[in-house]
Amino acid sequence: MLDRHPLFWKLSILLVGFCLLMIGLSYTWGRHMEHQNAFLSEPARQLLRSYAAQAEQAWRGGGHAGVDRWLAQMRQREQGWIGVLDSELRPLGSDALDSVQLQRLTRLRGVDWPMSRRSVDQPWLRLPFPDNPGQGMLVMQLPERLAPGQYRLFWRIVTNGIIPGLFTLLLCVGLYRMLIVPLNQLREQANAWRADQLSARLDRRTINRRDELGELARAFDQMAERLQGTVAAQQQLLRDLSHEMRTPLSRLRVACDSELDITRLRERLGREVDGMQQLVENALQLAWQDTERAPMHLEAIQFQALWDMLVEDACFESGWASERLRCDLPPSCWVEGNLDHLAQALENLLRNAIRHSPAEGLIRLGGQREGEYWKIWLEDQGSGVADRDLERIFAPFTRLDGSRPGDGGFGLGLSIARGAIQRQGGTLWAENSGSGLRLCMYLRACEPVLKRIAPGIA
Repeated sequence: MLDRHPLFWKLSILLVGFCLLMIGLSYTWGRHMEHQNAFLSEPARQLLRSYAAQAEQAWRGGGHAGVDRWLAQMRQREQGWIGVLDSELRPLGSDALDSVQLQRLTRLRGVDWPMSRRSVDQPWLRLPFPDNPGQGMLVMQLPERLAPGQYRLFWRIVTNGIIPGLFTLLLCVGLYRMLIVPLNQLREQANAWRADQLSARLDRRTINRRDELGELARAFDQMAERLQGTVAAQQQLLRDLSHEMRTPLSRLRVACDSELDITRLRERLGREVDGMQQLVENALQLAWQDTERAPMHLEAIQFQALWDMLVEDACFESGWASERLRCDLPPSCWVEGNLDHLAQALENLLRNAIRHSPAEGLIRLGGQREGEYWKIWLEDQGSGVADRDLERIFAPFTRLDGSRPGDGGFGLGLSIARGAIQRQGGTLWAENSGSGLRLCMYLRACEPVLKRIAPGIA
């Protein structure tokens, strides 16, 4: 399931992780800030405990009068109510307690307790004497300057605004790098194509992505390579065709300017026009193979019967005896292909073998079954081809001068044959056999037609 929509799952995991991160951050940081805003800071606690120690010293050193003097000093230093009481909540000074103060004494807090923010007034704190807690205590209203939560509004803005905003910005940056950057690269490549820069390619990191954008990038690159190859092939075909047409046109010009008699002139003109017509037809057929992408109708073909038909035409055309064109294929060699295109490909291979064979040469057709395919080869007794040129001979308008004796041809037959066989799901290659050139092909095997319809006839 994860392999079907990797980008969807990446985005889902990223967004779910972001939500969980924000929830966890809100919980932990919120708890921390709530604790910071509810409890007194350590310096405030130390200051209040020092006040309790001073009150104890005042009581021990001067009794009621000492407490009164110390309270007078404290009331000038701190705002709010301050008193020194014994364990029974009775004043150790000369001041008396009214009913409101007595009521507040029932809700005293320790310095380590959370400070409530619900009431308007500051809470009253109970601070026992540090050396003798049972002797007395300092009771005072918490000074405003020591109250926790002085920066509550600031930390709320940080917690609820700035920090989520920063994490959201990081999320946007991640989404931008994940989605927008590859799309911008695709747009730049499309603009490069529009400017005829067909060699432009995407960044390798984008192509190597394992998600939908990576698939799109690879498709873009493959399309660019195919488009560049198609344009280059068309340009090369145009150059080669122009070069090939120049020679017969030159001969036509020479023939027209010559003083040949009308019969010989017509013969020369007809021969040159036929050659140019054949060249144009072969070039158009090669171009059609490069552009045609419609599915080809395939059927069961007995290769031996196809060979016999082509041998008859080849013998009539070349004057060879049929005994020099041998077939060693068994009658059980049935392949799946298109009859017209396979016949044309085999005919081109056969003409090429006859053209480059010696005067008394022998051409053999053989093959063997290999799994779901038939490996079929056509072998002549020519001089062969240099190993470095075994692949180059399939390029259009390729003629290896001096490597194989022969005449005629435009160097298109093998290219057309390979294209026709590849469109049928097969492959074609060349190799040297030691006694000549061997053209090998792989074609998908199939059962004979009679075997497939026999159960229905029964």
